Amino acid sequence: MGNIRTSFVKRLSRELIETHQGEFTTDFDENKKLVMEHSTVSTKHLRNKIAGYVTRLVRQRQRQE
Repeated sequence: MGNIRTSFVKRLSRELIETHQGEFTTDFDENKKLVMEHSTVSTKHLRNKIAGYVTRLVRQRQRQE
């Protein structure tokens, strides 16, 4: 069983990774700051969800390489 994320979180995370390639890392705290800079997310809860999913996607892409 895993966390279920909304399509908004998934879509925005993918867009951020594609538009700002190479900036996001596997560090959650660093990604939180970058999400805050590059998006207009209004709540802390939503920012953390997006940063967590970005971190997960970056780790998956590193394992594939």
